[in-house]
Amino acid sequence: MAENNSNNSDNTLKIEVIRSKRKTISLEVKGDGRVIVRCPLRTSSEKIKSFVDSKWNWIVEKYAKAKAINEFAKANNIGPQSEEDIMKLKEAAKKYIPGRVKYFAPLVGVDYGKITIKHQKTMWGSCSSLGNLNFNCLLMLVPPDVLDYVVVHELTHRRHMDHSKEFWEDVGRIIPDYREKEAWLKTNGRLLQ
Repeated sequence: MAENNSNNSDNTLKIEVIRSKRKTISLEVKGDGRVIVRCPLRTSSEKIKSFVDSKWNWIVEKYAKAKAINEFAKANNIGPQSEEDIMKLKEAAKKYIPGRVKYFAPLVGVDYGKITIKHQKTMWGSCSSLGNLNFNCLLMLVPPDVLDYVVVHELTHRRHMDHSKEFWEDVGRIIPDYREKEAWLKTNGRLLQ
């Protein structure tokens, strides 16, 4: 399929079509300028072009965001971690995070069980019903105030094992700008995982 150009002349988006046994057409935008169109086997080129054209503003917006995230990652030397890097992060986290938990637990008004440090792909932390806390070693790569937010978030689960209004009120009592910390993780966290 032919390339489409966005308004910015140096941003040429390459359209790749992947046909398979599926019923719908979908789009995926990559930071390197690729737009992946997944479609049913017998979808005509005209229908694909029409679909892409109808979604063009969305594609350009997603591409700009993905490109900005990739540039941020390169500028800050963030990328996939080696096994050696992960081991170092785990050791650093084992030394640092328990101290933050110990500091915040009385402020939240809870106790806690065992603290475990793991390398997780999708979670920053978790709290079991027994009060055991798990934290992702990649938290050592986030700003300290964002790490503190994750600690408070998990400790607050000792009071509320959900994300109810009361849960967020308790988090906000300790970390008033928790929404900014959460937004930081949503925006930048995927670069680290």
